[in-house]
Amino acid sequence: MTAAAPDPTALRERVAASLARQGMMRHLGVRLVDVAPGTVTLALPYSDKVTQQQDGFHGGAMGALADIAGGYAGLTVAPDGMEVTTVEYKINFLAAFQDGELLAIGRVVRAGRRIIVTTAELVHVAPDGTRSPCAVMQQTLVPVPKTY
Repeated sequence: MTAAAPDPTALRERVAASLARQGMMRHLGVRLVDVAPGTVTLALPYSDKVTQQQDGFHGGAMGALADIAGGYAGLTVAPDGMEVTTVEYKINFLAAFQDGELLAIGRVVRAGRRIIVTTAELVHVAPDGTRSPCAVMQQTLVPVPKTY
C-alpha cells in the first residue's frame, strides 16, 4: 500500500501560514510563488531594503531567501506537527544584479527521520524576463516539534 499524496491546498496553506509569521521575510517583501511536495519557490523583489553599498542584491538577503526556500521545501515533507530548523548551509554567489527580482527554488535532496538535505537555486529575473543564475545553496535541516 502506498501513502496518499499530500493535499496541495493544505501544503500551500501550511507553508503560507509559516511564511506569514516571518517578520524579516515580510519586511523584505518576499512572496510565495509555488509549493509542491519537496519544492518551494519564493520571490524577492529588488528594493532599497535588499541592497548593499553598490546597489546590488545584498548577500545576506540572498542567503536568507535561499535558507527560507530550502527550509520550506523541507517543511513540505516533514510530518504533521513538526517544523524544521536550519543547522547548516553553504551558499555560492554566482553573479550580482541590481533590478528585477530573485526567484529561490528550494528542493529536497533527501528527507530522513533525523535530517533533511535541501538545495536552493537563486535565479535573477530581469525586468525584460531574462533569467540568469545568481546563487546556489546546500542546506541541512532537522525536524523539531511545532511549539505554537
